[in-house]
Amino acid sequence: MTIVLQILGVAAGFGFLVFIHELGHFFAAKMCKIRILTFALGFGPDLIKHTYKGTKYCIKAVPFGGFVSMAGDNPTGATGGEGEYLSLKWYKKVWISFAGPFLNYILAVFLFVFVFNIWGVTKISTSSSIGAVIENYPAAQAGLVPGDKIKSIDGVEIDTWEELLSNLKNKAEKQTTFVIERGTYSFDLSMIVTKNPVTREDSIGIAPLKTNIEIGFFKSICLGVEASIMQTVSTVAYLIDKVISFETPEISGPIGIMRTMANATKSGMQNYLSFLAIMSVTLGLFNLFPIPMVDGGMIVLFFVEGIIKKQISAKIVQIYNTIGLVFILGIFLFATYSDILRLGVGKLFGK
Repeated sequence: MTIVLQILGVAAGFGFLVFIHELGHFFAAKMCKIRILTFALGFGPDLIKHTYKGTKYCIKAVPFGGFVSMAGDNPTGATGGEGEYLSLKWYKKVWISFAGPFLNYILAVFLFVFVFNIWGVTKISTSSSIGAVIENYPAAQAGLVPGDKIKSIDGVEIDTWEELLSNLKNKAEKQTTFVIERGTYSFDLSMIVTKNPVTREDSIGIAPLKTNIEIGFFKSICLGVEASIMQTVSTVAYLIDKVISFETPEISGPIGIMRTMANATKSGMQNYLSFLAIMSVTLGLFNLFPIPMVDGGMIVLFFVEGIIKKQISAKIVQIYNTIGLVFILGIFLFATYSDILRLGVGKLFGK
C-alpha cells in the first residue's frame, strides 16, 4: 500500500506542476485571442481526450511533461492570419512564454503560504541531537534513532548542528567515524556519507530537532514570498559558483526527484506540499533560463525580434531550437546518469 501511495504521490505531483505551468501558457494565449488547438498533459498516444470549442484536451500515455499547441506556432505552417501565435507582437509572445513559469511561482507562493498557515514555522534546534532519521540513508541503516546526539565526527568534537553540517562537508562517499550519545552511554559508529539529491549537501540522512511555531495569515504570505525568492537566489548562486570555479554542479534528474518526492509522500502532507513548492520554483526557474527551446530561450528570441523589428526566419528558429534540444537532452542524460550512480535504480522507491 505504501508503494502505491508513493507512486500516486509522484504521478500526481509531477502532473499537477506541469498542469499549472501549461495553464499559464493557456490563459496567456487566450488573453491574446490565440486559437488553442491542443492542451495536453504527457506525451505519446492519448489515454483520455475531449474536444471543446475547437480545443482538444487530453491526457497522454507518458505522464511527464505537457504542451499547449496554438494555431500558427510552427514557423513552417503559419499563414500570418488573425488568431495565430506567430502573428502576435513580440511583447505578447514574451508574455505567453513568461506566463508558464510565472504561474509556477504563484503556485509555489500559495503552497508555502498554505504550509506556513496550517503548520506554522519550524524552529530548528541548534544542538547536535537528532530529531528525525530518513529511511534508506546511512544513519538509518546504521541504526541511529531520534534522540541520539552526535558528539564527534572523525575525532572532531561536535556541540552544535552547524558544526555537524560543517564537519560533514566534503565527506561524500568517504568512510566516516561518529561518536554517538544515547541516553547515559556513548558508542562509535562508522558509515559512508552520501549526497542529498535535492539539496546537494553531504548527508547521512538526519534532521535536527524541530518545533512548530504558529503564525498569522499575513505573516504566512510574507514568508511564502520570501521562501520562493530565497529558493531562487540560492539555486542561481550555487550554479554561478560552480561555473566560476569550473566545477560540475550536482543536479538531480528524474530518478533523484522521484525518489525524494516518494519519500516526501510517505513522510506526511506538510513535507509533501513543501517539496511541491520547491519543485514548482525549480520548474519555473529552469524555464526562465535563456536556453533555446524552453520559455526563457523563446523570450530572448522575441526580445531580439523587438530590437530588430522583424520576425526571425523559420530556418534560424529551427537551428536555434535544435541547439536547445541537444543541450536539454545532454542535461537530462547527465542528471539521470548521476542519479543512477548516486542512488541506483532499485532505490527509487526506497527498496
